[in-house]
Amino acid sequence: MAGRRTEYRFHGVTMLTTSHPTIRRIKRSDAQPSNHGNKLWKSSFLLIDYLKKNPPEHRGTVMDAGCGWGMAGIYCASAFKSKVLSVDADKDVFPYLLANADANGVKVRPVQSRFEKITTKQLKDVDLLVAADICFWDELVNPVFNLVGRAVKAGVKKIVIADPERSTFLEMAQRCEDRFCAETIEWQTRKPVKARGALMVLENA
Repeated sequence: MAGRRTEYRFHGVTMLTTSHPTIRRIKRSDAQPSNHGNKLWKSSFLLIDYLKKNPPEHRGTVMDAGCGWGMAGIYCASAFKSKVLSVDADKDVFPYLLANADANGVKVRPVQSRFEKITTKQLKDVDLLVAADICFWDELVNPVFNLVGRAVKAGVKKIVIADPERSTFLEMAQRCEDRFCAETIEWQTRKPVKARGALMVLENA
């Protein structure tokens, strides 16, 4: 394990890697994520960097949809003191989520749910909906687009979804542009991780 980085520090938050002793210990347990929630994805850096440079006006309650290890929500809890709902279909990501939350001294609320099961009622009290790397299969385009639609209907003030510009994400983002006047913007980070992609940003005034 010599030379492998165990964590990153980025905009004030600690992000544990797969080489961190705590993460390695969790991996040896029964918590084995199945839906690609097995590592820290680069789009989290894009999303956090955007939020740092564009602090949302409304951020009291944040939903991190398809949270995985939950770094975007953890950033909001740390930087904005937000109440965070960390939602994922795979309960086995939650030990990794909670380990990263503990590393940052914040609390988040894990919620197990698929995108299509997140209701308008659940979204009613959410101010900011964030997500990273959630539109990686063709069959996810409709559920993600429909989730955005329910969030708009529920009055969520802002929605930001980050992705490395997969064709599935771009299709979903274009539909959001056409239907909800969303904007898709290119974004990149250089340090501590070089990441490039795009953000679908929707202001629901």
